[in-house]
Amino acid sequence: MNLNLNVVLPILISFVITVLLSPFIIKYLQKLKFGQFVRDDGPESHLSKAGTPTMGGVIIVLAFTITSLIYVKDHKEIIPVLFVTLGFGLVGFLDDYIKIVMKRSLGLKAWQKMLGQIIVTGVFVFYLMKYTEVGTEFILPFSGGKTWDVGYWFIPIVFFVVLGTVNGANFTDGLDGLASSVTVLISVFFTVVAMAFDSGLEPVTCAATGALLGFLLFNVYPARVFMGDTGSLALGGFVVSVAVVLRMPLFIPIVACIYLVEVLSVIIQVTYYKKTKKRIFKMAPIHHHFELSGWPETKVVAVFSIVTAVLCFIGLAAI
Repeated sequence: MNLNLNVVLPILISFVITVLLSPFIIKYLQKLKFGQFVRDDGPESHLSKAGTPTMGGVIIVLAFTITSLIYVKDHKEIIPVLFVTLGFGLVGFLDDYIKIVMKRSLGLKAWQKMLGQIIVTGVFVFYLMKYTEVGTEFILPFSGGKTWDVGYWFIPIVFFVVLGTVNGANFTDGLDGLASSVTVLISVFFTVVAMAFDSGLEPVTCAATGALLGFLLFNVYPARVFMGDTGSLALGGFVVSVAVVLRMPLFIPIVACIYLVEVLSVIIQVTYYKKTKKRIFKMAPIHHHFELSGWPETKVVAVFSIVTAVLCFIGLAAI
């Protein structure tokens, strides 16, 4: 019975909420003309997406939050995950709002976005150290369950991992269904681990899984709605906060390798271009490189999802 209450029910509740809310919120976003802004220097095939409702991440966050709140009384361990997901979702919402409503294409200024992310991360770290028993040990992959006590390095490492993961998730959101498909697989991975560790995090990981499955019905190619930064930053926050609470941040480069590759492709492209005025990739993030190399958008999403699924199996073997 506990398995049903903590696993099956959260998935179903979150899924149903998402499916029921999506048509109304999509219609409302269309009415408000909250349409996607498509950059002129992006792939030409994306110009047809202009005007597609964005900020759909609100749907994911609402379903995730409502479902999580049902279980929070008996599962206090989900509080930091809920906070980080909502916190980064709020930063993303402000960014989307400025882009779409205030018509400032770049959204929040870089320092404003980073400040918001640092504040959310800082509160998260403080809460973990003050009110939880997470400790400063990380599980080492492929070690047979051995841990590494990082001591005072815990704070800078968590900051680095959180900010890197969240921005990696943000860069991954560039094709119909890409960020949703990749993240739902990561969410399933952490659900399996949460159950195996008896961590109590299953309701929140299942809430994310259900919300993403429901959102994919409207987000797969051709997308009827995009998640925007509201969704992508929230999802990055969800993934990394669960990993840290489970003492598994060192597993993120494995199971969320797509996030890592996406953000590294941007860093490499920008750095190399500044030095040589030449590009390594046809376009960054790297999913655009494959698009411009002739891959259909659906193929890029399928391949990236398959790679993530394989990496999640490797992640299970690494525990």
